[in-house]
Amino acid sequence: MRIRCGYNITYACERPTPMVLALNIHQSRRADLLTPQILRFSPNVRARDFVDDFGNVLTRLVAPEGRLTVSTLFDVADSGRPDEVAPGALEDPIDALPDDVLGFLHGSRYCEADLLADFAWSEFAKVPAGWARVQAIVGFVHGHIAFDYKKADSRRTAFGAFTDRVGVCRDFAHLAVALCRAMNIPARYCTGYLGDIGVEPSGPMDFSAWFQVWLGGRWYTCDARHNRPRIGRVLIATGRDATDVAISTSFGAANLEGFEVCTDEIFPEVAPEARRVVSVA
Repeated sequence: MRIRCGYNITYACERPTPMVLALNIHQSRRADLLTPQILRFSPNVRARDFVDDFGNVLTRLVAPEGRLTVSTLFDVADSGRPDEVAPGALEDPIDALPDDVLGFLHGSRYCEADLLADFAWSEFAKVPAGWARVQAIVGFVHGHIAFDYKKADSRRTAFGAFTDRVGVCRDFAHLAVALCRAMNIPARYCTGYLGDIGVEPSGPMDFSAWFQVWLGGRWYTCDARHNRPRIGRVLIATGRDATDVAISTSFGAANLEGFEVCTDEIFPEVAPEARRVVSVA
């Protein structure tokens, strides 16, 4: 399967503003690139990439006064298979977890595992440990939160999503991550591209959030927003929560003025100009 991904994102700054962008695809998907994935800037600025503590490829730059547009468009190969389902995946003993996985048991800014621990143990302790318990958490979060773009709140945490019972994909991911960690299951937050491949169109394209759990010595993808295996995820970054994988972190005012994302399966007979790019600004 060939998937075309890209974006046009415009910021407006009152003065030169340092920024860090999480807009490169993850290193684990670099080998799947069919065309180069290059960040382009208008006007042109000096930028450099670096790898953070989670293995994400981030970009540093200083946005000039006025408007800055960041864009890319690339094709990536995908297996076309849905997310893996692993009913036999077991939880690893905490003392056997790799050092770099252990940190994903801790609470974080948006995932207050401690505040949700009593509820988690009362709700999920009797569910068989491992894959079944994770799926019980996914099913609970999916049914507990009502998806509503109009109720998006960048300050809402996992506990806030639990009490508000409304949110967007990041809220589903944060709550599921926090509940898994409360049950001593390592979980990390993910962001990336997820187009309407194999499902009915759901509206304008956007970046998506999901999460991964560590079971049986490896990471598995889970999605509490959709609560079903999906096709064509293209990972951008992973971290403890949305703080670590924000598409942009600005050290000063940088107002988002334009936002377009495309994620489409490309067929050989479809000309490039036929791709869908829809503004959600």
